Amino acid sequence: MKLLLRISVAALGLLLGSCAVVLFAWPRPPDTTDPRIFEGDAGGVDHCELPALNGSGLAADDIPKAYTPGCGWDRFPRPVLAGCREPLAPDVVDLRGLWIAKAGPLSGHVERIEQCGDRTVVTSSGIIHDFRTDGTLARGSRDVEPPYCANTWVSIEWVDGVLHFHPFGLPPSIVTRRLEGDELVWTYPRVEGEVRMRRICRVPGRLLRAR
Repeated sequence: MKLLLRISVAALGLLLGSCAVVLFAWPRPPDTTDPRIFEGDAGGVDHCELPALNGSGLAADDIPKAYTPGCGWDRFPRPVLAGCREPLAPDVVDLRGLWIAKAGPLSGHVERIEQCGDRTVVTSSGIIHDFRTDGTLARGSRDVEPPYCANTWVSIEWVDGVLHFHPFGLPPSIVTRRLEGDELVWTYPRVEGEVRMRRICRVPGRLLRAR
């Protein structure tokens, strides 16, 4: 019995140690973010004027993948996919725009969603998550999460009009986003219930100032 207990404790320690390495010591991918998104002021961008995805400009593959800088950006970045005109892939729901939470514990939370082809970029709360929605881990979001700079690795896919985020490509969804009428509905494990968001056109001034 004591031997079994020791083996169990050792296995648990190994598992926790491995998790710690993955979360905090795993090397990040090379940063390919276009530095222009941190230049100038995102406050001048009208996020209600969505670009026409008619194939007249860049494709999703033409724009370098963006990553969260350091352990989080200080000022709201400019759009990553500004020049992309690739039409949305089949089964992709158009969630593009700047959104703000209407009420509840996350009231005032702001996030921007950009899309073209099967590519989506979510910018919010210090992060830039840039990913493809083909359900593969290799083309998912490989990034960090402020404030502890923990590594995140997520596969993302559309299922019946709902965007599902799977940690490490495993079946459970930790985050979902969907469009319901003129609202963006967001679920997150740290928040009880649904977060309902409405569109806004300009980034709030508090997000344009360096921390």
